[in-house]
Amino acid sequence: MAAQFGRRLRKGATTTAVAAVAVAALSASGAPGATLATGSGDQQSAGTTPSPDDSAATGNSPYYTDLPPLNTPNKPGTTTGLPITGSAESGIPASILAAYKKAEQTVAGSDAACRLPWQLLAAIGKVESGQARGGRVDANGTTFSPILGPVLDGRGFAMIKDTDNGAYDGDSTHDRAVGPMQFIPSTWATWGQDGNGDGRKDPNNIYDAALAAGRYLCAGSRDLSIAADLDRAVLSYNHSDAYLRTVRSWFDYYKRGTHEVPDGTGAVPPGLGGGTGPSPSPNPGTPGASPSPTPPRKPQKPQKPQKPGGGTPTTPKPTPPTPPPSQTLAGVENAGTGALTATAGDDFAERIKVRAKNKLGGPLAKVPVTFTITGDTDATFAGGKNAVTLVTGADGTVTAPVLQAGETTGKFTVRAAATGRSLPAVTYTATVTARQADAIARTDDKALTAAPGAEFADTVEVKATYKDAIAAGVAVTATMITDAAEPAENDKGPYFKDAAGKPVRTLTDLKTDADGILKLPKIYADDTAGTYKLRLTTEGGATVVIELKVEAPAAPAA
Repeated sequence: MAAQFGRRLRKGATTTAVAAVAVAALSASGAPGATLATGSGDQQSAGTTPSPDDSAATGNSPYYTDLPPLNTPNKPGTTTGLPITGSAESGIPASILAAYKKAEQTVAGSDAACRLPWQLLAAIGKVESGQARGGRVDANGTTFSPILGPVLDGRGFAMIKDTDNGAYDGDSTHDRAVGPMQFIPSTWATWGQDGNGDGRKDPNNIYDAALAAGRYLCAGSRDLSIAADLDRAVLSYNHSDAYLRTVRSWFDYYKRGTHEVPDGTGAVPPGLGGGTGPSPSPNPGTPGASPSPTPPRKPQKPQKPQKPGGGTPTTPKPTPPTPPPSQTLAGVENAGTGALTATAGDDFAERIKVRAKNKLGGPLAKVPVTFTITGDTDATFAGGKNAVTLVTGADGTVTAPVLQAGETTGKFTVRAAATGRSLPAVTYTATVTARQADAIARTDDKALTAAPGAEFADTVEVKATYKDAIAAGVAVTATMITDAAEPAENDKGPYFKDAAGKPVRTLTDLKTDADGILKLPKIYADDTAGTYKLRLTTEGGATVVIELKVEAPAAPAA
């Protein structure tokens, strides 16, 4: 049976004793030898425990302290490939293993100098959540129920007041650690990632959490192939030398080999299986500098001694009561949101509203809902955000902030989903149309004339308006047209020049400026005299027709 150690006690004389037991446990377990760096941040990794900081969050977080078994998955010195079979402890559930490897590849693509090994993520995932409770995740990698640490309300733990309005941990008064890698919400707000490309950053999703952990460990220009940097990274996750030794032992164990097992069949640490996890690490702070201490946790009770001739007596944990249907979230639905359309640069008049319902179909209050903008758009919610989390009210509804259109026209999608839940989202299609003008006119009334083969001396300038207000950024098309009942592009008379200097008689890449003004490029006359028409049409259908004359100059008087 794997040795247990690492449950930190309060500071005092017991600290050194615990550290000594930890070292002995490592030796007795037969675990792979972990070479510790002599310096880790501001602390020494020599079997001592860093002193808590009484002026801030103090102590350390509990974690699952099982050590690797005596029989390693492969003999030392062999490859890190995946054997087909191995001990139960060396098996990692398929989705969990895939998430660690994907995080390694993603980080390597953006921060190759960090040299993040997936086995380090596996070691941390083992002690933080027992590989997400033995791989109990859905097809997207999200845990079937949230993994939550204890409430950080100052009673036996650190006092960390709510930072996420309960969006991730369901507690709008205090924070709790969340997910397979046990992030505190305030840390997740900075380091959260979208590891599976679903447009969300969910700490309960192993792909998102593994990538976030990888980037967190690589902070501060660390090179994890260097022992000292690796030690600093692990200590920044949980400021405890015993934690470092435990992670190091699993890291070395997994480097010797592991194998994939089906989701839901992985080994689970004793006592793990409910909806809570062990620790609120990584702690808030600035990775890459001195490791920040994690919030203190209650010391765990020592195991009961074995009875002669029998195993360790255990007391079955009571099964938590199942919430009644009236308090169980069944999903979210559209609460009457109308068509979402806006002109570029304007606010959408309609606001997205959803309703959380319970299993009886009634309203459910205090449900965190995340609204996310996706697609090729520069539209945002008020404040410039493309995702926001709000909580339903007493009537079960919640309304998203005002949606603001950018300059990109076309369609995009807004998703509304119950935060941290594997429930279907409500999707809305929003449309941004081009800026419009309902009137366009010349800014002067000068006659526009030119001699055959010459250029027009005066520039054509027009102003566009919409409902008598300046129409900025409106698309305008200018065309030399025939004088017919059904005008078409003229093939003679005045013309523009393209970038190559060739004659063109239609221009489409024109827009009014901030004052609604458009000045046309130079206009040239060919050798055919006559009176011609120039038509300008705006997005929105406003039109003005301007007369152009090509005539020889008058002969001088005798």
